[in-house]
Amino acid sequence: MKEIIGIIGAMFVEVDTLCAQLENKKTEKFSGLEFNQGLLNQKEVVIVRSGVGKVNAAMCVQTLINKFNVTKIINTGIAGAAGKGLGVFDFVVSTEAAYHDVDVQIFGYKIGQIPEQNQFFVADEKMADLFVKTFESTDFSKEHKIVKGRIASGDQFIADKATKDKIIANFAPECVEMEGAAIAHAATVNKVPFVIIRCLSDCADDSANNTYLFNEETCAKMSASLVSEFVKKV
Repeated sequence: MKEIIGIIGAMFVEVDTLCAQLENKKTEKFSGLEFNQGLLNQKEVVIVRSGVGKVNAAMCVQTLINKFNVTKIINTGIAGAAGKGLGVFDFVVSTEAAYHDVDVQIFGYKIGQIPEQNQFFVADEKMADLFVKTFESTDFSKEHKIVKGRIASGDQFIADKATKDKIIANFAPECVEMEGAAIAHAATVNKVPFVIIRCLSDCADDSANNTYLFNEETCAKMSASLVSEFVKKV
């Protein structure tokens, strides 16, 4: 089977840098989205901006799989730091992902668990390890760090300490964001390996609004740059 890598970012700023690097670019519109096909560092890819939120992200994964036959999925973007010792411009690569805004415990499920699904969606270990190795060879590693760990997602921008602390108590994630778990869920159901990479734009606390706005573009480009380097090696 021909390898085709699907790359998803929620916002234009998260995918524009990668789209600009495409060779033999071809754009196809489907379900209101633009799927950009071409070669990124000599590897066949399809890059798409999903839009913000879990439903948008899951729909995007299913289209990449059904229509474009992708064999791997990378989710690139930004997130709020949640793990101990992590700060702005550090990176998180997924070992697994969970929904922090799902709660059907009353029916006997675990916190965050969708009925008939696992509580956590496990990322591809080889891809995660390769992201770490790729990071270590970049200039980013001179001033910042990367950790592997859990990513928690929900349809909510986390910008207060109380909410952040509750998510940490329930899930112990390294970061929080709004799409990763849905991408992980859809990829898992379809048996397509995935990995999520995040550059941390804020600390998901009471200062998050101002910090996020200041760092959004820089962090998105840093994440995209790491994805580009990763694709060379995958």
